[in-house]
Amino acid sequence: MSVSYLSGDDDNEYLQTRLNAPMPWIGVYVAAASVACSLAMAADVVYGFRCKKLWFPCKFFSLNATSLTLLAVALKLPVDLTTNMWAVTDRLAKVSSLAFMSTATANFMTSLGSMGDQDIIMSVTALFILVITVFVDVFIQIAEMRSFIHRHLVFPEEVLAAAFMLLLLFLLVSLAIMVLSTKRYLDGKYQEMHSAVLSQELRDMREVTTQGLRALVKKYWVMAQTSNPQFVIAGSAICTACGVISAVVLLITAEAEIRMILVHKRLVQTASVYGNSTTWILIVQSIGVIVGSVAPVFRWCRAIKFSCSRENRNNCFSRDKFKIREYWTERLVQWKGSSSASGIRHRKLRKFVHDAKGLTLDLLTKVQIFIILSSKLVLLVSTSLLGPFYLCFQRIKQLRMQRRINSLPRDADQSGAVADLRFYALRLDGEVPLPDDTLRSISDEVDEVFEIGRRQRSDSLLQFLRQSHSFNGVIAFDSNQVPSLHYREPPNCWSLPVVTLTSIAISLPGVPRESVHGLISSVRRGLSYAKLIEKCLYNSGDLANIRKAAEIWAEVELYRKWQGVDLGKLSRESENSKKSLENLATVAVKTVLDFKRKTGGCLMMSNPLNWPDNIVSANSMYRISQTILSIYNQSDHHDDQQQADEHLFQLLSDMIADILSACLTNLTRVITIKCHRSTIEVREKSVCEAALLLGETEDILELLWRRELPISSNSEQAAYIDGWRSMMELENGIQQNALSSSENVPPENSGDHVFITIMEG
Repeated sequence: MSVSYLSGDDDNEYLQTRLNAPMPWIGVYVAAASVACSLAMAADVVYGFRCKKLWFPCKFFSLNATSLTLLAVALKLPVDLTTNMWAVTDRLAKVSSLAFMSTATANFMTSLGSMGDQDIIMSVTALFILVITVFVDVFIQIAEMRSFIHRHLVFPEEVLAAAFMLLLLFLLVSLAIMVLSTKRYLDGKYQEMHSAVLSQELRDMREVTTQGLRALVKKYWVMAQTSNPQFVIAGSAICTACGVISAVVLLITAEAEIRMILVHKRLVQTASVYGNSTTWILIVQSIGVIVGSVAPVFRWCRAIKFSCSRENRNNCFSRDKFKIREYWTERLVQWKGSSSASGIRHRKLRKFVHDAKGLTLDLLTKVQIFIILSSKLVLLVSTSLLGPFYLCFQRIKQLRMQRRINSLPRDADQSGAVADLRFYALRLDGEVPLPDDTLRSISDEVDEVFEIGRRQRSDSLLQFLRQSHSFNGVIAFDSNQVPSLHYREPPNCWSLPVVTLTSIAISLPGVPRESVHGLISSVRRGLSYAKLIEKCLYNSGDLANIRKAAEIWAEVELYRKWQGVDLGKLSRESENSKKSLENLATVAVKTVLDFKRKTGGCLMMSNPLNWPDNIVSANSMYRISQTILSIYNQSDHHDDQQQADEHLFQLLSDMIADILSACLTNLTRVITIKCHRSTIEVREKSVCEAALLLGETEDILELLWRRELPISSNSEQAAYIDGWRSMMELENGIQQNALSSSENVPPENSGDHVFITIMEG
């Protein structure tokens, strides 16, 4: 067997060819990563225009592990020091990659507001390492190839793009230091304003009207919007400087491409191992630079607009604008004053480390102040140069709109409303006040949310709740005369008896299918509000198993089954409603007693709060079906079976309506709690949910407010159905049955006796 060998040169050439073969596919991978980043930036732009938030919050393209990983892939060309890339497209692709990184960094600015302190530190550190690595690689390449600078087709543009990329990194680090302190300031101002609103508006929730609740939500909306860290960051001087730099980077990229077209009469000319994939990288990243520049440039224009507004025009050039506020350097001062090198035993070494840290932080503080003053100077120069054009444009716009404005009487009301809302607009010390049109835009946003909610309201649920003329169903669904299967009864939540009563109603024979479908449709929407109330008003883990037992609703609604029992089949096969109730009670009793026998004397399972959700659901079915069965036996409709079934179905519907009506009286508290019980990062979202909920339920609230409530709606007891039952029984003079009290313990075999009695019946 003979073996042939290639010569040394041929072998190296063959090996190099094999290594270069996958490089075009790697280029395609780089282009794909660039596409992902570009689409995320474009989504933020579309979201900003669609929501009329021209400060463009970061919703899709944020500073996180995913975006940093994609950018690391997209920057493959600038960090490639070994590949020969001297053709037109190859050189332009390197410039576009650096410009793309600069644009991405500018877009990251506002996302710092939605991150926690630890996330900010970790993410900014990761971005710092990535950018420094890219910059060093570019610098090494320039330094090593200085004798071939004449072959660098776009050498000046590459140097400028790398320099601006590094400058934007420093601006982002400076902004991150500010954000770490700003959140505490904003949250403190919000809490002060929240206390003022509470003392004025929420003394008695029973006196709140729909208009009053709307006004309350609108105040919290303004507070949440103006204290949103992303909103505050977008209006900062550093974001203004980022907008200017993004515009310059965009111009540099465009100039390089246009110059290459004019000089070389072509733009597509590749000579590297990446092949034609560099063309795709150039195209995609150029588009990404254009799209990514929209948000920073609009923030720059927004800052000029604020400075030129009527409210800030006189103070635009005041010396107070250049005053360094405490929150810009507070975190650096805190780090300097903190203890350091505590693990070093040697005193002189510990002193050296402490002094070195102090000198370093003093230097960083001066750099921070320099960056802030420079950014403020950029804003001042921008306002001086572009302000007259903006004012001229605004004047022309006002002249065109004057006739229309005078014909709308609502503007006068809006001016007064804006003046009222200005008190609730939060801002940092030294920041310019918001113009009236910005406050009016914020107010219009919440009005649109109200309208969206109104379009989503459920007319069927409203009609269903009109069936309730009292709240007696809150007591009537579970009689104290029903013997317990266990010496301790599990508590109730709002949703569980509603699900159980609906399951019983579906199982009744002789009920028109349309009535059943209508009931299920109304209960579906009512349960969504009931579960929201339980989630909002109950403490963490409170009645967790009881609430989980109500999740059987999905099985009831979708498959018309309750714990494997086909309710539709039961309805068809039952002779009358009594037989259907007895069958459901039998299944429920067997489920509970089988569980008791299996667990024996387990101490943990003696507490109903520890029962599995199916056992809690079965116990509820037993008690409620037995209660309804006793009501059925006492009724006088037995001569006409069809009439008896329909009468019982109507009785169950009325009970469900009573329970849901009592539950939904808590919506006022839920709306107000959603307005203010949230962290600063998600506060705006929470208030938006409150506004949407108010729009959906305004008609329901007006219906319930017209009724006499047996329990104060701002009472803690109102959140629990057992609290309602206790208060109503107390007011009606009803004595609690001894079997519902844990003090009177029946014999352990009492449940077995009940089971035998039912089975024999």
